[in-house]
Amino acid sequence: PMGAGLGGGSSDAVAFLKLVNERFELNISWGELNHYAKQLGSDTVFFTANRPSYVSGRGENCELIALDLSKYFIAIVHPGIHVGTAEAYAEVTPKQAEFSLEKITELPVGEWKEKIKNDFEGPIFKTHPAIKNIKEKLYSLGAVYASMSGSGSAVYGIFDKRTNLKTEFKDCRVWEGRCDW
Repeated sequence: PMGAGLGGGSSDAVAFLKLVNERFELNISWGELNHYAKQLGSDTVFFTANRPSYVSGRGENCELIALDLSKYFIAIVHPGIHVGTAEAYAEVTPKQAEFSLEKITELPVGEWKEKIKNDFEGPIFKTHPAIKNIKEKLYSLGAVYASMSGSGSAVYGIFDKRTNLKTEFKDCRVWEGRCDW
């Protein structure tokens, strides 16, 4: 959904590039596809590979990483709140991270809660406390890690075991599934 922090517009743009490449048998290489994707938006490059990646810059630098989440279940909860990208960026103050995400593969998922922070959460949670409540509830329901996705408003949780959160978040859109990477 738009304004959910899930890269919907960017992923749609890349899906269209891939569709045109396949449908018209253009045989555009992955590198060329990345070049075209960069022309469409800052974070589109991630969606050309659609694999765990370390993304830097404005989103145009994307390096694949070996992150295995296949034993976990992921839940995404979208409260139907639209958070505009411009709104989110206007409220966040960039600062050097205490923990480099380049080292995420060295850190057990159970330790992410103490090390990995989404700087958008502070200002967005003040404006939209319902989003903060979702994150807190995911932790209370057993998430080993939970975070707002990107600039908001969807919140995801990583669980050790299968969940059934649709009854817990009746007023939200909920997706649950196993990670395949």
